[in-house]
Amino acid sequence: MLFGIYPGSVTGDDTGGLAAGPPDDPSRITAALDLLQGRPGRPFLVRAYTRFDDTTALGSPHATSTPADAARYAVRGRRLDLVAQYQSASGDVEGYCAFLRELVEQYGDVTSTLQVTEEPNMTSMPTLDGAYPGVQEAIVRGVTAAKECARALGHTHLRVGFNTTPLFGPAASFVADLTRRAGDAFLSDLDYVGLDFFPDVFVPVAAPDLPNAVEGLLRHHRRTVLDPAGLGHLPLHITEHGWPTGPGRPVHRQAEVVETVVGVVAAQAGPLGLSGYTHFALRDADSGNPGLFHRFGLMTDDYAPKPAFSAFAELVERFG
Repeated sequence: MLFGIYPGSVTGDDTGGLAAGPPDDPSRITAALDLLQGRPGRPFLVRAYTRFDDTTALGSPHATSTPADAARYAVRGRRLDLVAQYQSASGDVEGYCAFLRELVEQYGDVTSTLQVTEEPNMTSMPTLDGAYPGVQEAIVRGVTAAKECARALGHTHLRVGFNTTPLFGPAASFVADLTRRAGDAFLSDLDYVGLDFFPDVFVPVAAPDLPNAVEGLLRHHRRTVLDPAGLGHLPLHITEHGWPTGPGRPVHRQAEVVETVVGVVAAQAGPLGLSGYTHFALRDADSGNPGLFHRFGLMTDDYAPKPAFSAFAELVERFG
């Protein structure tokens, strides 16, 4: 199974803002990534975010928003899992497609997966792409634009996909609605689908119920969301999962949650077509802040490992 992690610390919060704290330390990030990856050459993804908005200057290099200069971490067999956010208030899909082509040109050599948009089903927060007009068109056209550019440049290793959060009730039709409006090019160019999910973070789940809850959610996403959309054959990658520590959320429980969730993903990889797991995040945004969004890290904000750090490293060694 393919593992990865977001090695930055900045996270979005539930107000539409960003939870931040001490700046990232690239040397400590590199050392932590080496420990999590284990043996050199083991495939391992480094998740990074960049974005297109109405101020983006096309025709020049595009920096990653977080972590900064993410390509520096694509060494020892590690490769980028690059998230290209679409945040154009004017609905500039054409500009976004050009942006994606330029990302492929700039980062294609060191990128394994290129995610077109971030959580496009989420419409209530400006940090997420569903809040912007034309987001479904941006996915449909963007996937093909990126894939065509990758083929032209010989980047046969580069996989292109999109993600959502869990979808229930009327929202479960989001992906089917997307594929209905898409043409054959989109369906043939799409390589994977991602899922951001955080069980027992926003909705409490009792510890004994967590394994069944995780398996049930994954099975629902495959059978109820992807299969009816004609995407049942594509790999499903867990693009974000984490569990924050803090008041009432002890560090030992974080390790248990990571072990449980990764164990379920590994056990269901074959039956449910799960291709990998990416953890969110390496380090707390601010360990002194009791807010829910400030302590997602496997490490504190000064890079001291929590128990979940070694637990995750052992899971990578076991299943990776």
